[in-house]
Amino acid sequence: MEIEEEAVIVNSSRLKSVVWNDFDRVKKGDTFVAICRHCKRKLSGSSTSGTSHLRNHLIRCRRRSNHDISQLLTRGKKKEGPLAISNFSFDQEQRNGDAVSVVRTKFEQGHTRDGLFNNGIVNFDNRRSRLDLARMIILHGYPLSMVEHIGFRIFVRNLQPLFDIATFDGVEADCREIYLMERQKVYEELDKLPGKISLSADTWTANGDAEYLCLTAHYIDDSWHLKKKILNFLTTDPSQTEDMLSEVIMTSLRNWDIDRKLFSVTFDNYSTYDKIVSRIREQLCQHRFLYCDGQLFDTRCAANVIKLMVQDTLETASQIIHKVRESIRYVRSSQATQEKFTEMAQIAGVDSQKCLNLDNSFYWNSTYIMIETALEYKDAFPLLQEHDSRYAMCPTVTEWDRISAIASFLKLFVEVSNVFAGSKYPTANTYFPDICDIHLQLIEWCQNSDDFVNSLALKLKSRFDEYWKKCSLALAIAAILDPRFKMQLVKYYYPQIYGDSALDCINIVSDCMKALYNGHAIYSPLAPNGQAEASQVGGANNDRLTGFDKFIYETSVSNNIKSDLDNYLEEKLFPRKDDFNILNWWKVHTPRYPILSMMARNILGMPMSKASLEYVFNTGNKALEPYRSSLRSDTLQALMCAQDWMRDEFEDSKASSSTVTLALCYDAK
Repeated sequence: MEIEEEAVIVNSSRLKSVVWNDFDRVKKGDTFVAICRHCKRKLSGSSTSGTSHLRNHLIRCRRRSNHDISQLLTRGKKKEGPLAISNFSFDQEQRNGDAVSVVRTKFEQGHTRDGLFNNGIVNFDNRRSRLDLARMIILHGYPLSMVEHIGFRIFVRNLQPLFDIATFDGVEADCREIYLMERQKVYEELDKLPGKISLSADTWTANGDAEYLCLTAHYIDDSWHLKKKILNFLTTDPSQTEDMLSEVIMTSLRNWDIDRKLFSVTFDNYSTYDKIVSRIREQLCQHRFLYCDGQLFDTRCAANVIKLMVQDTLETASQIIHKVRESIRYVRSSQATQEKFTEMAQIAGVDSQKCLNLDNSFYWNSTYIMIETALEYKDAFPLLQEHDSRYAMCPTVTEWDRISAIASFLKLFVEVSNVFAGSKYPTANTYFPDICDIHLQLIEWCQNSDDFVNSLALKLKSRFDEYWKKCSLALAIAAILDPRFKMQLVKYYYPQIYGDSALDCINIVSDCMKALYNGHAIYSPLAPNGQAEASQVGGANNDRLTGFDKFIYETSVSNNIKSDLDNYLEEKLFPRKDDFNILNWWKVHTPRYPILSMMARNILGMPMSKASLEYVFNTGNKALEPYRSSLRSDTLQALMCAQDWMRDEFEDSKASSSTVTLALCYDAK
């Protein structure tokens, strides 16, 4: 369509749509034409034609030319104030043949009709994009305020000028909406679990005196995969009593409807948690929700007890370690001193390629590395002191011997901590051998003739014994459920630990194992005249004939028929292999040991340690980012929980389809 000379350009300043910032409206007689200011293409400009076709063209046109984006930032009636920047353009030049592929995420696939816009190539759904933005913020932990950053708004407008970028309040609401949707998924998953759930509690801190309680559920799902989900992230008051905190936890369990499914709880090794655990156990036992009256209910974190013993070690040896640290600092103080020290090391016959480095006070394993390296150069430090009068912090011979003992303490703790944090979700059976090795080593150190070493060892063993008293039974039973070890591992370690009392201690473990098995058998649908497990956990709280069910089970099983447990223990050990997967083993052998496999699911899902690799060597508590600590409590919980759930979902998606990609196609025009 050609525009003749008598055609008149109409003033478009009164037109409300933003598209007229990029089109000239031309009139000839009764006909209106819209001419693109960028490519001069002519389209209908009639008021009855609307502006959708103009928006369609605008998107395609902007993708292949440089353009001024200042008007994009003030789209519509509502202006963004400081975002109205002029003379700001982005280079959109693209290389032909470039292909961009990304891992397909599992963002919500459903589209809402509100805001849906079809440009002929793809469907633009403003609501969908808003939620995708919120999911991105949750998943990667970005601050909510990023939606108000000018660089981000410019970037998004350039990609999709139709997207109505959310405000801080808007994206906060979107995040809470996603949290509620994801929470429903987790609720349904927990409700359908075939086994029990174990709970762990972590304390987080933030700037100032703010404290938070993070409650996490640990369980083995129907496919025999070990999983964990954050249930609540709660703001707590340090002045709250143990009774109040226990009620907070019970309220959380009831809100998730898992109080009837709880098997154990895992806290750090502090006496302040004793009353909390005791009150929770009392309430659950009143309703007969726990097996064996909660004999394995109270579990403490293995990584935490190691961290506490490390703190005791570093505190006791602080003066000696200070000398080592200052000696290294002096050697590294100048190039001349380093050269002099290297010369002394050669004279002393030191054969080491390691470099002396100072430790990081935030990570205790770095202190071990510093000490270990210094010990290799211990003969060079006295020589340096002889040739350099300014160096006055050299440890004595006795102190070097004690430093060597400290290094052996820390080495064991580092090795065991690496095992604990070696996998994302370690099962409960993996802890028993390493904990027993620590126990044996502490016994040996307590017999050391050096008063310093002996005193330190007794202090560490006193702390360890408190942990062992609470957790040794659960650790041993979990190890027995490992077909590579069964009772043999307990029979190997206990004589070394208990000496003449070993047989009595082994019998205690054996009796508890049988009691747990009988508890699972009574409420198993496979047991003779048995009741489904639901009858124990919430379906019949007032059933006075629970004891009768137990009586029927015990009297109906013939003495000539062996139980799952008897058959399992009598069969030969499974070969030890590095790539052994205990959950796969129990999944395959469930038909063979139907009742024992129920017990294995609950025991192996217990979190014997809560610390991940990023925190296992950290000397402080888990800390919240400053920007998150300023959020409302409900928003903070929504972000922390939803982030955990979404990350788990994406990782599961990657594991099942690691090569799935989605091609992002560019307009070839």
